[in-house]
Amino acid sequence: MLQIINMYVNGRREELAVDIRESLLETLREKLNLTSVKKGCGVGECGACTVLVDGVAVDACLYLTMWADGKHILTTEGLKTPTGELNPIQQAFVDEAAVQCGFCTPGLIMTAVELMGKGRRYTREELRKEIAGHLCRCTGYENILNALEKVLGYPKEKEG
Repeated sequence: MLQIINMYVNGRREELAVDIRESLLETLREKLNLTSVKKGCGVGECGACTVLVDGVAVDACLYLTMWADGKHILTTEGLKTPTGELNPIQQAFVDEAAVQCGFCTPGLIMTAVELMGKGRRYTREELRKEIAGHLCRCTGYENILNALEKVLGYPKEKEG
C-alpha cells in the first residue's frame, strides 16, 4: 500500500509515494540517491545508516519512511558548505585520521552532529558510550574519539 508523504531532506521539501513498509534507508538511497546513508546490517546494529530526524540520530534501516512525514531529515550530503568545503565535523575526521575505509564514517559524523547540537561537554568515556551503536572495523575508535573531541572544542591532551 502506498502513502504520499512530505518531508524535508537536507533542507529541501520532498513529496514521495512510499510503500508503508519502506525504510527511510531505502527511500534515501534508492529514491533520493543519497548514498552516504550506508546499508550495513539492516537491523540497527552497525550505525552505518545513521541520519538525523528532527535533530535526533536514528538508524534509517529501522525507521519507516512514513514516520518521516512532516519531519526534517539530515544526511552527510546536507552538511556541505555553499562553497563545497567540508563541514568542520567532516574536517575533524580527516584531520584526526578517523577515516579509513569510510563505510562507517557518515553515520559517525551524523552522531557527532547530534552531540554538537546538545551543547554539553562529554568525558571520553561518555563519548565512547555515545558511539557504541557504531561498528568500525578499521580505526580502533581512538582517532574517532579524537575527532569528536576536536570538533567539540576540547583541548588536545599532551602526549607524555
